[in-house]
Amino acid sequence: MDFFSSMDISASALSAERTRMNLISSNLANVNSTRTAEGGPYKRKDAVFTATSTKGSFGAALGHATDARRVEVTQIQEDQNPPRLQYEPNHPDADASGYVAYPNVNVVSEMADMITASRSYEANITAAQAAKAMAIKTLDLGR
Repeated sequence: MDFFSSMDISASALSAERTRMNLISSNLANVNSTRTAEGGPYKRKDAVFTATSTKGSFGAALGHATDARRVEVTQIQEDQNPPRLQYEPNHPDADASGYVAYPNVNVVSEMADMITASRSYEANITAAQAAKAMAIKTLDLGR
């Protein structure tokens, strides 16, 4: 694996974690959204990550086999759990029984996911910085 492959892998992970963080933010912002364009309450969304082979890397161009893997968001999945029902007979979206369907978003779970995504993002930044530092040290040897 060469320098550019390690940077590409870290960059793909940063992009995937940014997408995950955006989805978490959307979930938290819509925790009380009882109406959507599709009808019904907002449904929690989650990113599905998939490991894929790096294509077109410098090592592959030289004919070296590489097992480097990138991460990609292959799907944005809606949570299929039922909505949270809360008794509020005066709410405009209440059903005939007086219950309002709220999104299936758990704030505590979303905050835990946010911390995990943030830590993963930081770890990938550190990996990219380490690869950069190694490349700089290698170039310094040539002086």
